Amino acid sequence: MSVIFAVIGDLVGSRRSASRGHAQAALHEALAGASAIVAPIDRLEPTVGDEFQGVYATLGGATLAALLVRLHLPEPVDARCGIGVGAREVFDTDRTPMLQDGPAWWSARAAIEALDEPGPRSRRTWFDGGEVFRAADAALVNAFLLTRDALVDRLNDRSRRMLRRALAGASQREIAAAEQISESAVSQAFAKGVGAIRDAQQMLATIADHPR
Repeated sequence: MSVIFAVIGDLVGSRRSASRGHAQAALHEALAGASAIVAPIDRLEPTVGDEFQGVYATLGGATLAALLVRLHLPEPVDARCGIGVGAREVFDTDRTPMLQDGPAWWSARAAIEALDEPGPRSRRTWFDGGEVFRAADAALVNAFLLTRDALVDRLNDRSRRMLRRALAGASQREIAAAEQISESAVSQAFAKGVGAIRDAQQMLATIADHPR
């Protein structure tokens, strides 16, 4: 069986939303928005309650999708994601989402459970390398994710929209036109973190998803 990257996520702060219906509608839009930008193997789909899941071919794709879900959600709703790697076995393709199991899902569940452990409040994404990645390599990925999520927390709503558009491939000129602001204002936002997050995410995507 081939190695895949499984994502398990859930909403944060949904009980502070105006209504559960609004929170669920926002989640559906966020999952669709993320899937429109980064192609999955299995698209992100709600499972039960506030949870959702998806499958990606690469670590870069899985981490980018987790970020895009966050960027699409309106405050005070946020999301956290556990990313795992390994093989999987599908038992029922007629179900939505499909009934499946295997090391990739065990790894993803371990990753999201790690977010329940004491740590920085800004942690929103975690990676468990399972039996595929060396512990040191997984630690480097988590160092990136920890820094990335902390920077995202510092962005205002407009800067989050800019980052979302930048991750989708928009230029600074295109972003300025979409936001109806000057290119200089966009450049300032990029200098204050938007550009660094985009560039770091793109660099992570170049890392080979190699086994031990």
